[in-house]
Amino acid sequence: MGTISDYIKWRGDLSFTREPFNEVDNLILAQIAYVDLSGIVSEGNQECTLAQASAAFFEQHSEDELKKVKTFIKDTPFLMKEAAQSERFGSILLSHYRDIYNEEKEEQFAAMQMRLSAGMVYLAFRGTDDSIIGWKEDFNMSFITPVPAQLDAVNYVNERVEQEEVSFYLGGHSKGGNLAIYSAVHAKKEVQKRIVKVFNNDGPGFDAQMINSTEYQNIKEKICTIVPYHSFVGMLLEHDSVDIVVKSNQRGIMEHDAMSWQVLGKKFVMHTKVSHRSYVTYEAMKTWINGLDKKDRAKFVDTLFAILTASGATTLSDVNSDIFKSAGASIKMFNALDADTRAMMSRMLWTLSDEFSKARKKR
Repeated sequence: MGTISDYIKWRGDLSFTREPFNEVDNLILAQIAYVDLSGIVSEGNQECTLAQASAAFFEQHSEDELKKVKTFIKDTPFLMKEAAQSERFGSILLSHYRDIYNEEKEEQFAAMQMRLSAGMVYLAFRGTDDSIIGWKEDFNMSFITPVPAQLDAVNYVNERVEQEEVSFYLGGHSKGGNLAIYSAVHAKKEVQKRIVKVFNNDGPGFDAQMINSTEYQNIKEKICTIVPYHSFVGMLLEHDSVDIVVKSNQRGIMEHDAMSWQVLGKKFVMHTKVSHRSYVTYEAMKTWINGLDKKDRAKFVDTLFAILTASGATTLSDVNSDIFKSAGASIKMFNALDADTRAMMSRMLWTLSDEFSKARKKR
C-alpha cells in the first residue's frame, strides 16, 4: 500500500486520455488547491501548466523555508512539485485563481480551475488554511447558512461553468469539500447538468434543512463523500451518506491529513465503515448542536475564538509557536469574562461531554 505521493510515482506516466480521471486524482488536485499560487496563476483566462506554476512557486520559496512550516498542509507544495514533474499532471492547465480573505466578514475562500483535457475541467476549492478566521468560518456553519465562502463558491461555479463548453468535476478537502457540495446544490439548473461528479474529501456537513431540501436531493447522486476511518472533521454536522471510508497511516484526528490516506493502484484502500470513535463524534456533536438555538451557538463560537485569539494570534501556527503565551492569555481572557458568559461556556462544554458519554453507550 502507498499514499497519493506513491500514486504519482506509480501512475504519473499515464495521461488522462489513457487512464480516465478517478477518485485518487481528485484528492491530489484538492491538496494542490492548498498551495498559495496568488500572483502565479492568473485570476482570468490566461492558462499556465501545473509544471510552470510549480517552477514559479519554487523560485519564490526555498525548500528549507517550506520545511519549517508546521501546519497539516505543510507537504502540499512538495506534492504539487511531484505531480508537476509527471506526465499525468504536469500539463494540467490552471487559471481563474480566486483567493479571498476578509477578517471583518470572517471569510476565507480560494478556488482554482484545472483543465484536465479539452473537454474536462476540475474546479478545486481550498479547505481551511492556517488562519484562525478560516477555522472560525467553519464553526460559523453551525449557526449561519450560508457563510460567505459558500456564497463565493456558488458564484464561482456558476461563472466558470457558464463560460466553458465542457464537463466539470468539483472537489475539495475539508471545508473545500463542503464548498464543492454547497455550490453544486445551489448552482443554476443549467449549470448542474454539466457537473459530472462532486468530491467531498472529509469535509464537514450541513444542517438538516439543507440535507432534506429538494435542491440537495436533486444533486446527491453526483456527490461522492470520502472520509478516513477515524474521521472527525467529516463527521461534523449532518451528512446524507459516506461513500468511501479510507485507511490511513495516521491515527485519530491526524487522519484528516489526506497525505496519509492509503492507495493501491487507482483506488483507495477501504474500510467497510467508520470507526466507533468517529460514529460517537457524529452522534454527540449532532445531538449537542441540535439542542442549542442559533443564538447560543453564535455566542459560544464568538467567545471560544475570542479566548483563542486573546494573545493576538491570527493563525494556528502563531498559537503553536508560543503555546505558553497563548495559554496564559486565553486563561486571562476566560477569567475576565462576565459571570454569565463563563457559566454559559462551562455549561455548554459539560453538556457536550455528557452527549459524548451517551453516544458511547448507544453503540
